[in-house]
Amino acid sequence: MTQTWTLGVARTDLARTTLVEHELPELADGEARLRVDRVGLTANNVTYAVLGDAPWRYWEFFPPARHGLDDQWGVVPLWGFADVVESTVDGLAEGDRLYGYYPSAGHLVVRPGRADARGFRDASEHRAALPGTYNGYVKTTGDPAYEPDQEDLLILYRPLYYTSFMLADQVADNDFYGAEAVVLSSASSKTSYGTAFLLHGQGPRVVGLTSPGNVDFTRGLGCYDEVISYADLASLDPARPTLYLDVAGDEALRAGVRSRLGDRLVRDIAVGITHQEPNAMATTAVFFAPDQIRKRSQDWGRDGLDQRFGEAWRRFATTVADWVDVQERSGPTALRETWSEVHGGHTPPRIGHVIAL
Repeated sequence: MTQTWTLGVARTDLARTTLVEHELPELADGEARLRVDRVGLTANNVTYAVLGDAPWRYWEFFPPARHGLDDQWGVVPLWGFADVVESTVDGLAEGDRLYGYYPSAGHLVVRPGRADARGFRDASEHRAALPGTYNGYVKTTGDPAYEPDQEDLLILYRPLYYTSFMLADQVADNDFYGAEAVVLSSASSKTSYGTAFLLHGQGPRVVGLTSPGNVDFTRGLGCYDEVISYADLASLDPARPTLYLDVAGDEALRAGVRSRLGDRLVRDIAVGITHQEPNAMATTAVFFAPDQIRKRSQDWGRDGLDQRFGEAWRRFATTVADWVDVQERSGPTALRETWSEVHGGHTPPRIGHVIAL
């Protein structure tokens, strides 16, 4: 049998990792084997690990027992591309290239519910009760957003920009909750500035909060009306009704925003936890992209939603290429080293890590 590998992250200590080799299982009827080829690693993947247990359940997508590990370890989900190397499934052939949600591993076995020209959803039993948003795999030949020379942008930005797209849509769908200003924390992060890109010019003033060292980078993006350092919260205008989109998940920062804005803070929504403080999530309303995806799938139909996202992505892709420097590394060891770097918060906002496996 052929050997493969998996990167495990200790569930109780995300700084601790292991790289193991193990045998590939035989395929059963109705299954296909994918070789993970090219993935990205961002703060978003760290969020998956921080929120890995219930109710978010990110650890459950790729059970460690299926990847040569015991239960003390978790397999962090990554977005990227893989190639079909073996298939017993009609409509899925060796050589098909797929964008989707992959383990930190060399291979993934999937059980497509139904494969067509667009792709499929993994109907493996352990994924049946998990959010369907993460179970879809898109063939590059059937993806209107795919361009071969934009693979790295899709790897780094597509899942985050989809979150931004749905967040901005929910905000606009609710008439900005009556706000005249929208404030985003972690403004230098991809999720924040993707949202700002979509909201900028839509009516309310778009304000970014970021660390002092990232102020110049964030201002240079051009998608915020104003950028304020975390150390200068007194610059927030307390006279405007304000919506706070908290991507940082920093409780002290949230308290500072609340104190500054008082009753002019019309709504406070947690979007992520780039500061890695899961307990902060319990103190505010939480945005969960799959909920808005389900709503818009009903409103517009899945094809209508895909069309709207494709149009938004093409507008964004032409701009974001100037905002990121892709740093490519190769191999499992490089993936392990990159995890340590990103988890430790050592990646400048302009760097995008892509790992060829």
